[in-house]
Amino acid sequence: MRIAVVTGSTRGIGRGIAEKLTKEGYTVVYSGTRPSPAVELPEGAVYIGCDVSDSAQRKALFDDVMRRFGRLDVLVNNAGMAPRVRRDILETTEESFDEVLGVNLKGTFFMCQAAANLMIEMKEMRLDDYRPRIVNIGSMSAYTSSTSRGEYCVSKAGVGMVTLLFADRLAEYGIPVFEIRPGIIDTDMTKVVHQKYEDLIAGGLTPIKRFGRPEDVADMVAACCSGLLDFTTGQVLDADGGFHIRRL
Repeated sequence: MRIAVVTGSTRGIGRGIAEKLTKEGYTVVYSGTRPSPAVELPEGAVYIGCDVSDSAQRKALFDDVMRRFGRLDVLVNNAGMAPRVRRDILETTEESFDEVLGVNLKGTFFMCQAAANLMIEMKEMRLDDYRPRIVNIGSMSAYTSSTSRGEYCVSKAGVGMVTLLFADRLAEYGIPVFEIRPGIIDTDMTKVVHQKYEDLIAGGLTPIKRFGRPEDVADMVAACCSGLLDFTTGQVLDADGGFHIRRL
């Protein structure tokens, strides 16, 4: 039995990832901020509530996983949030900055840390067919300026360095770490600006002229977990329809 923990997995990209890994043969632990899921999950799914910005809840999640299953094979750090209110960076509040970075950046860093220490312990136990890995879900906002949500951009830029740091540190243990940067994905998060993005995509913003789908990101996670990309630990995979391509 291989165990995958996917944070922020009750809807959108996270749910797509969880469903894909289930099809790949993983027992998936769904997770969100609520003590119990607010939406219906697949029959037999395991759910553990966790606010990744809270150290006690992070510890409780991993303790519960180890108590139930005795191992952790994959961590997908998908939990994230946008600012509750978009503000020009000249008006960004410290409260919003702290909240967004607490979830997106601090949460990702310390989830990586906790999972990495467990994975190292299990590596040393020489479990059969144990090939752990960590996948962080970043964003094209890591390198794209959005001055009405600067705290989000800063948090996702930080996730890039978190990925590099843990890829470097865990390489000696044979634990690859990857980052996937979604572009414009058709989820609840983009509903409020759906028409704006639809018009931009039609106008040539991305070479592939369609919204991304959660399964586009999920397929990349599955590729990272396949073992075929292990020699490229620390790699960023852009799930963005070609947005990252510089064009004239």
